[in-house]
Parts: sequence; C-alpha cells; structure tokens
Amino acid sequence: MTTSPAAPPVEQLAPADASTYAEWFACLAEPMRVRLLHAVAVAGRAVTVGELTEQLGISQSTCSHHVRRLADVGFVHLRKDRTATLVSVNPACCTGLPHAADAVMGMLAPRPCCPGDLPADVVVRALGPGDWADVRRIYAEGIATGHATFETAVPARDALDDAWLPAHRWVAEIDGRVVGFAAARAVSPRPVYAGVAETSVYVGEGVRGRGVGRALLHRQVDAADGAGLWTLQTSVFPENRAGLALHRSAGFRTLGLRERIGRHHGVWRDTVFLERRRADDRAPTEPVADRRAGSAV
Repeated sequence: MTTSPAAPPVEQLAPADASTYAEWFACLAEPMRVRLLHAVAVAGRAVTVGELTEQLGISQSTCSHHVRRLADVGFVHLRKDRTATLVSVNPACCTGLPHAADAVMGMLAPRPCCPGDLPADVVVRALGPGDWADVRRIYAEGIATGHATFETAVPARDALDDAWLPAHRWVAEIDGRVVGFAAARAVSPRPVYAGVAETSVYVGEGVRGRGVGRALLHRQVDAADGAGLWTLQTSVFPENRAGLALHRSAGFRTLGLRERIGRHHGVWRDTVFLERRRADDRAPTEPVADRRAGSAV
C-alpha cells in the first residue's frame, strides 16, 4: 500500500500580525474614514481639519472624531499649528497597508521557482550568430498577433544585439528548427539596478500551446537566478492571457495595471506590470549592464 507524500506545512499568519491588520481594516470599515484618508493622501501636503470639513461637507466634530481614529491606528499624523490641527499621511501606510492585504490573501507565500511540466521535444540553447533570421521571423509573428509588443516593425539585428544581455538570450528548437526565443535587457546602466532585467518571451506561430514558452521561461529564470539577477520584470498586454499565466507559473506576481501607458496603432493600451524576485540578494556574478559580449564597463 502506498501513501501520497504529505503536503508541506503552510506558514500561518502570526497572531500579533493578524491583530494589527484587523485593527487597520476595522478602522477603514467606516466609509467616512476612507474618504478622509483619501483626501489627505491626494492633497500632497498637510491639511487642516477645517479644510477637510469643507471638502467633505461634514461637521468639524465629525471630522475631528474620524481623524483622531485614523491617527490612533497610524494612518495619519497630527500636528498643531497655533489653533489649527494639521493632518498628513503617515508614509509608512503606503507600503504597510498593501503588505497587510498581500499577507492576508496569501500573496506573500513562496511562489513557484519556474514552470514545470516541460515538453520533452523542446530543446533550449543559447542564441547563436546563425539564429538571428529565425529570431526576427518569430518577432514578426509576435507583432502580427497584436498582443505581444508595442513595436509595429521588427527591430534591426544590431539594435537587438546591443540591447539584449549576452548571457541571457535563448532559442527553443523542435526537431532542429528554431520556434521561439527569450531575452533579457538591463533596465538601467546605474550600478544600483545591476541585478534588475526586463524579460521577453516569444513563441512562433504554429507551435503555440506546446510548452515552448514554458521551456524558454524555465531556462531564462534559472539562468537569471544563477547569475545573481535579483529582479526580473516584464509588461504584458491584459489581452495576452496565455502570457500572463506563463509568467505567473514562473513566480512573477502582478504589481499593477499601467493604464493607457502607450499608443498602439493609434489606440491607447494598458499593460500588466509583473515582477519576479529571486529568493536571496546575492549580487550578480557578471557585469549585467553590459550590452554585448566584450563591452564590459
């Protein structure tokens, strides 16, 4: 008789954290407090209780009561200026509140390392000098879908070669034919961002749905982790549901929706901004900001 392996224990939310978060959420369960906090946050400066009463059309006593409750919990700071009370947002709540929501919803639990269930017939290898024609062909096939990139024409080979990190460009083959590619580029030449890269994955028409993207992304994130890249980021059109699912399978999480971020064929488009953080903070083992081999700076 065989038994299934026990599932790993799920890390539970600490009672003290649960109590703190519950107090925060209880405070914001009152709509007037939500409106007051929003009014202070968007003001961009300290505002008086008198200004808030006028903006929201409430009495000064009501305003003072709710402001005091927000201050007690820590969402706002209060400061006296002669006879006026100045209200300003506690900057810590801008990160603390999203963190609390992520913690309660399990978004901070360990995410997958990389995609699983890799296809046996897909071989991923480093992009070589003879692959550029296939890479540009697949790029054009991605452009044709209307949901892969803002580009409307395939960039020149030299432009791609200059932009892509030499050690982080891959092609996928089926039966010796190049059917997809993945690449990463540095987001900035500044040393502080040396471990941050923007990634792309393209799969040629006719082979989509066969696991080519999973195989490419598996190699991409594995190589990035090995090289010490601590952050991978990408932007995906919301309509590209397969692309979103693929990146989430590799541990990418959605940071936000960038509304009307760019025009595409004359139409404003949104993108979903995703990020993957490696498990530790080791520095890169190579000059990540290099644009091409032999050009270390």
